[in-house]
Amino acid sequence: MHLLAAKPGGISDGSEAVDLGQTPGDIVILSAADTDLQMLAAACQSRGGPSLRLANLMNLGHNMSVDLYVDDIVSQAKLVVIRLLGGMNYWPYGIEQIAACCSALDIKLAVLPGDDQPDAELAGLSTLPAEACHRLWQYFVHGGPGNAENLLMHAADLLGGDIEWREPAPLLRAGIYWPDEDAIDCADLKTHWEPGAPVGAITFYRALYQAGNLAPVDAVISGLRTRGLNPLPIFVASLKEAVSAETINAIFADAAPDLILNATGFAVSRPNAERADSPLERPGAPVIQMIFAGGNEEDWRDNLNGLGARDIAMNVALPEVDGRIISRAVSFKAEAQFDEATQ
Repeated sequence: MHLLAAKPGGISDGSEAVDLGQTPGDIVILSAADTDLQMLAAACQSRGGPSLRLANLMNLGHNMSVDLYVDDIVSQAKLVVIRLLGGMNYWPYGIEQIAACCSALDIKLAVLPGDDQPDAELAGLSTLPAEACHRLWQYFVHGGPGNAENLLMHAADLLGGDIEWREPAPLLRAGIYWPDEDAIDCADLKTHWEPGAPVGAITFYRALYQAGNLAPVDAVISGLRTRGLNPLPIFVASLKEAVSAETINAIFADAAPDLILNATGFAVSRPNAERADSPLERPGAPVIQMIFAGGNEEDWRDNLNGLGARDIAMNVALPEVDGRIISRAVSFKAEAQFDEATQ
């Protein structure tokens, strides 16, 4: 059987046997969701503790890949966490081999659903107490930097590290964000502001906050502060959702923006239909559509159209229906990113 060396940070379709090239770690976490892995990698950078290995189980679709990973990595771990979307049938050989290995070597194992619905079959494979498994699962379900950090601290505590951790915290559908801080309100935010400076609101998707994928938002915050504006960063599930819309209305009532930089796609109103009320329009400030592109920077530079068709529809054509001022792409996705700490 031919064995390929996987590109660090890359994704395989599972049709070939691959060696991920990792070294053993104390904690191994497998998930098919890149957002899970990115969230945990970011949390790992801010703390020490047991060594952590992260891998996308889509790379382990081939049985030989599973066997190699179990022999080299899983067998040396102290705690293994698997987050599996679609149940046992989604990755049967991998689950069977890892469960057998953990049982034989007395390795702590938590097999968790990949969504917010419980799965009794997966729970039956776990060797950790049900309470600990449920807690780990809820850290993933709610997401966000704080939950990711506490997940890793709780995992370290399960290994006898005597680490303090907090219970999973539900993530608001919409709220104020500030770098390196947990959920804050307007009063907390204003402690970071310069008195009398104009306010620049930044609205972006809650999914970015859940995944800890906030580098573009942090850069915009920094840019506004450098230019003498007070940033007002707000994450939302959707501008069309009532809870998110009312949250924005309440925040803007307390801190009226002079400018709004919006990074959510689509529009509240529909083309050729009666105009719908958008929470971004109520303050009467200019709404500038900044684009967090779905493609990479190289394609954007080389493509005569700049953005791809999907980005043009989501971030140009439809936002114009709401009367937003279209700007440009300010962020791109990378094809691959390798984190040395988690490999």
